[in-house]
Amino acid sequence: MIARFPGLTPTRSRAVVHNGLVLTVAVTPDPAPPGLYAQTVNALKRIDESLAMAGSDKSRILSAIVYVADIKQKAEMNRAWDEWVDRANPPMRACLGVDLEHPHLVEIVVTAAAR
Repeated sequence: MIARFPGLTPTRSRAVVHNGLVLTVAVTPDPAPPGLYAQTVNALKRIDESLAMAGSDKSRILSAIVYVADIKQKAEMNRAWDEWVDRANPPMRACLGVDLEHPHLVEIVVTAAAR
């Protein structure tokens, strides 16, 4: 069975649960604040919300892929990540510099274990 949690648009799910895995993607909600740090903090809050909707939490994250618009500013994303991450259960994480749709500076993709 696949459980889908509705997103903000009819063509996107906020989170999906299948075979014990939760998959979710987050950007900062509009209007996007300036700065990579602030946008990362907001995107991570959305990850927390989406995981909770799907019956999971950040301690159960298996892997994360973080896309940033300017890889030279990765330290700002890392600062927000380090403040947020469950240090007792750190996930695998990759960070890639990519072109993102303005005004978004960060997009985070997470796979977690469901409860």
